[in-house]
Amino acid sequence: MQELIERKKEINEVNQMSPLIWAYIGDSVYELFIRTHLVNTTRLKPHNLHIEAIKYVKANSQKDILNNIYEDLTEDEKDIVRRGRNADNHHLPKNATVEEYKYSTAFEALIGYLYLTKQDERLKEILNKCLD
Repeated sequence: MQELIERKKEINEVNQMSPLIWAYIGDSVYELFIRTHLVNTTRLKPHNLHIEAIKYVKANSQKDILNNIYEDLTEDEKDIVRRGRNADNHHLPKNATVEEYKYSTAFEALIGYLYLTKQDERLKEILNKCLD
């Protein structure tokens, strides 16, 4: 079956991207995963779906998830996390501490990197750990 969304970049091209680009796409991949999970497993109305989704996608939650899965990551994945955490982002967080924002960016960078490099099985493993 053909991919719904075509990922055209080669691994060497993805490796040259800013970790903030990985986090940009990772944010949307993670949000879609959470929203789909909630639609599949609940019978909530849209407003309540949104309220539930926020519990998973807020910066503090993503920081906690990253802390929980960190020891299960490969050395390459830990390097991606480090690059995402240390990326020079000039955006000031509204509803999170600077530390929470850096770690949530690192988490999103990991998700985005795995998605862009088509490591779908590993991405699925990590995303499913987010639900524990």
